[in-house]
Amino acid sequence: MGRRRAPELYRAPFPLYALRVEPSTGLLITAGGGGAAKTGIKNGVHFLQLEQIGGALSASLLHSHDTETKATMNLALAGNILAAGQDASCQLLQFRPQEQETGDKQDGADSQEQGPRQRKGAGAAAETQETGAATQREGVELNVENLQSVQTDFGPDPLQKTVCFNHDNTLLATGGTDGFVRVWQVPTLEKVLEFKAHEGEIEDLTLGPGDKMVTAGWDFKACVWQRDQLVTGLHWEENLPPLPDTPYRYQACRFGWVPDQPAGLRLFTVQIPHKRLRRPPPCYLTAWDGHNFLPLRTQSCGNEVISCLSVSESGTFLGLGTVTGSVAIYISFSLQRLYYLREAHGIVVTDVAFMPEQGCGRELLGSHEAALFSVAVDSRCQLHLLPIRRSVPVWLLLLLCAGLIILAILLLQNTFPGFL
Repeated sequence: MGRRRAPELYRAPFPLYALRVEPSTGLLITAGGGGAAKTGIKNGVHFLQLEQIGGALSASLLHSHDTETKATMNLALAGNILAAGQDASCQLLQFRPQEQETGDKQDGADSQEQGPRQRKGAGAAAETQETGAATQREGVELNVENLQSVQTDFGPDPLQKTVCFNHDNTLLATGGTDGFVRVWQVPTLEKVLEFKAHEGEIEDLTLGPGDKMVTAGWDFKACVWQRDQLVTGLHWEENLPPLPDTPYRYQACRFGWVPDQPAGLRLFTVQIPHKRLRRPPPCYLTAWDGHNFLPLRTQSCGNEVISCLSVSESGTFLGLGTVTGSVAIYISFSLQRLYYLREAHGIVVTDVAFMPEQGCGRELLGSHEAALFSVAVDSRCQLHLLPIRRSVPVWLLLLLCAGLIILAILLLQNTFPGFL
């Protein structure tokens, strides 16, 4: 039998580095590009409509937004506003659905529109093959507008590496190669806070309720901040047996809610070996109490180096991608692996994101408990589905136990008359 493969939902004409899913409309947003090098590889942000067709999830291209010479390396989503990390800058984009015009007006608009369009006829097949998306839906299109842009990193080789909105989408935080966290007002991008968080690059950051922020840096530290004041450092290995003499650094951090506990909050982090070895040591996944930031559970997640982390909307599942192209889904409570596809992409997975469980996400999930999207440098967006887990009702378990006890008593009575 051949290797199991994930459905290829979409293929872009450029390397993909980031994706997000808009919950209310079911828009899948992917971004990437070839950068400023004159290789002929485009840079852009693609907006795709997700829908169930014939019992299978499919994507149709609604809009291709050209980002000119800048590849988008990271994304954050707040309603209909995107924060896109492009080189050393953060660009805000606003998208709105609108009805297509018809007749002569539509023909005129088509002749002036920039970027690829999906058309009927013979040209449509060639264009669909190039973009990897199905034909554009009739009567719906997106209007995408560039809002503010600001430089967010000022290192010797400046690059914004991560961006995140706060819980009410009024602020966004950025981190990059210079080790500074900068917080910006939305949508004006006026700077409201700036502080040095790490010596060296900031690999990831996440914002939680109550103005809490967690940052992960290349200095082997992960820190909890209240605005610009250090609250505590994270120490994931303190309750573990001695580890191999290999330095680990924090690769990713995400907040997530505890299912069925309105006030329950968790923090999840990924730790990877700082150096690549011939016999690589394992990577680790840690769950923390989101209020006192004490480690609750740490689990090895294999020898493949983890590249990205995502938490589902309900906090039930964790999605992981690796530098060798593998994709995995874990249950957040026990950190046990539920799904694994080795080398799904064959090259580094750059981002993963779950289908939202609210809005139209529940309908799009169909008969599956979770859907994880993954993108990679191979320009592919893949779909990883987790079937609904069948559970046995408690009353049935009690009934079975009672039946086994009665059966055991009858067998003893039959074997040893007068036993009872």
